[in-house]
Parts: sequence; C-alpha cells; structure tokens
Amino acid sequence: MSVTAPSADPPPPGATPEPPAVRIVEPAPTVEPPPAAAPDPVPAPPAAAAPRPERETSRLRRLLTVGGTILGLFVAYQILVYFVAYTDDAYVRSDLVAVAPQITGRIIAVHVVDNQIVKKGDKLVSIDPVPFQLVVNQTKAQIEKAAALVKVAQEELETATAALQASTSTHTYALEQQRRYSDLAQKQYAPVEELDRTNDELRRSAAEMTISQIAINKAHSSIVAQQAALDLAKAENATAQWNLDRTEIPSPVNGAITNLTLQPGDTGTINIPMIGIVDADAWRIMANYKQDYIRSFKIGGEAWVWLDSQPFVFHRARITGIARGISRDPGIDKLLPYVAPTTDWIRLQRRIPVTIVLVDRPPDGKLYMGADARTIIFTP
Repeated sequence: MSVTAPSADPPPPGATPEPPAVRIVEPAPTVEPPPAAAPDPVPAPPAAAAPRPERETSRLRRLLTVGGTILGLFVAYQILVYFVAYTDDAYVRSDLVAVAPQITGRIIAVHVVDNQIVKKGDKLVSIDPVPFQLVVNQTKAQIEKAAALVKVAQEELETATAALQASTSTHTYALEQQRRYSDLAQKQYAPVEELDRTNDELRRSAAEMTISQIAINKAHSSIVAQQAALDLAKAENATAQWNLDRTEIPSPVNGAITNLTLQPGDTGTINIPMIGIVDADAWRIMANYKQDYIRSFKIGGEAWVWLDSQPFVFHRARITGIARGISRDPGIDKLLPYVAPTTDWIRLQRRIPVTIVLVDRPPDGKLYMGADARTIIFTP
C-alpha cells in the first residue's frame, strides 16, 4: 500500500484552505518477469571510431616527413662538404722582418716614419760613424807599420845571405890552404907555423858561416812574424771598415714599416731589433681546415679566398703547402704549430694548417697581416 500526497499547488487567493485528503492506493500484484535473453552486442557507431586512425596516420606522416627532411639535409651536407671545403678559420700572414743593428752606437738619424712603404736597399737608420772611422784610421797605421817591419826583416835576410856567401867563399879558400900546408908540413917543406895559421883561418871561416846561417834563420823568423802582424793589421782594418759600413742600415726587403718608435739619440744595440718591416713579397693565407677535409688537397690546387678587409670579392689562389704535423700542446712556442680545436658535435675536431698564396691580389696591393679571411677549395 502506498500513500499519495496531495497536490502541492497553492490555493487561489481568498479561498479557504481545505484539509488535505488522503488517498490509499493498493499495490499492484507482483508478476515474475520472464528470464531475459542475453543482449546482442551493439556495434560501435562507425562515426565514433574513425577519428583515432586518422590522428595516428597524421602523426606518423609528420614523423616521416621530419625524419626524411633531416636525413635529406644530412646527406646533402655530406655531399656538399665532400666536394666543397670551406673554412672561416683563416687569416692573412706575412713575414715580419726584425731589423737589428750589427754594431752598437748612438743613432743620429732615422730616415723613415711609421707605416712607410720602403724598397729593398732604402736607408733606414744612421749610427754615429766617428768612433768607427777612428778605428779604421788606427788599423791603417798598424798596416803601414807592419809592412815597414816586414821590409826590414827582408833586408836583414838579404844581408845575412850575402854574409853567408862571403863566409862560405872564405871557408873554401881556408880549407884549400889548410890542405896544401898540411901536405907541405908533412914533407917538411913548410914551417909548422904556417900550418897553424891556415888551421886558424879555417876555423874562423867556419864560425863566420855558422853566424851567417843563424842570421839567415833569424831573418826568416822575423819575416814570418812581421808578415803575420801585417795580416793581423789588415784583418783588423777590414773589421773596422765593416763596422763603419754598418753605421748605415738599409732595408733588407720590400715592405712597410710597422710600429716605429725609434728616435734620433737612442742607442742602437747589437742584435736587438729596433725596426719591424712587414715583408711585401711573402703574403699568404693560413687556412686551418678540419682534418677530414684535407684528404684530397693537392699542392698547386686551386682555391678561392674572401678577405674580410675587402668583402664581397673572391680572389683566385693556389695551395702551396699542407702541414704534416701540429702540436697538441698549447704550451710554449715550438717548431710545430699549435691550432686550437673547435667543438663540433661534442667531438673536438683538429685542424691542419694549409698555406694558400693569392694569384689575384687586390689591385691596390693592400693586405693586412693578421686580418681575417675565408677560403673555399673545390675537391674533385
């Protein structure tokens, strides 16, 4: 049994409310339902299942596209670097000639200014020549003195030679006289006193010969000594003249003066550089190429150079050298060049210096030592 509640609608305005009526509803008889059969599987609507495969197909397509693009770019890059070797790790280089005096002296004139272009043989510096000229004069006097002493020694040799000839002749005559008187004295045809006289003359002539021979030997020794003194004086004079000639310092190469601070009144010290000249005939490009690029480089091969001091212009060049060794130690300067490695995909790529010489130089010839450059080499 169930109880039905009255309507919840409110009474109209002004009406007297009625007491709620209660209606008793009898419950319906209970009927057992028949056993229900297993429901058939309801297929999913086709419209709800279609979006998922499309999304997966689209994602796969994008992944394949991106992967293919990356692979294509990698293959294209490998092909490009196989036939084209490029580096921006390059710079302009020349030889810096350090001009040092070969003598020590006070500088009286500087004939060049900073950044001036000079030719080989142009006068750079003058050192005071007076002290060196005095030494030249002194050595000339020593030469004259030594030459005079050589002449005296030669005259002494001539005198000793003449004396030896005279004493030899006297000795020969005394020897003959001694033999004659010796025979006569044995036969008692000559007195013994004459024999004694001839013996005395023989001994005296022999002594004179010995004295003359000693004089000759002494003259020979004197000539050798005086000739050596003469040669020494000539050598000293040549050295003094060489030093005098070095008071004028010329340019050893064609080039440009750089960083000149020398002034008249300074002291030039032997073997200490005082002027730097950038050699105008030794310009080259030092290009540091990765070690896997130089496999097909050849001496004489063609290259192209872009100078940062003259942008947007390519200059034809030739490979003139490929280094066969580098130093892996960035310590003190050694005979092997040190080239700093660069980071490339974690691995440190070593670089090998390649020397490139410009065939087509800038028309104005303006190259700057240490300036940046870029190089391209087409490999077969």
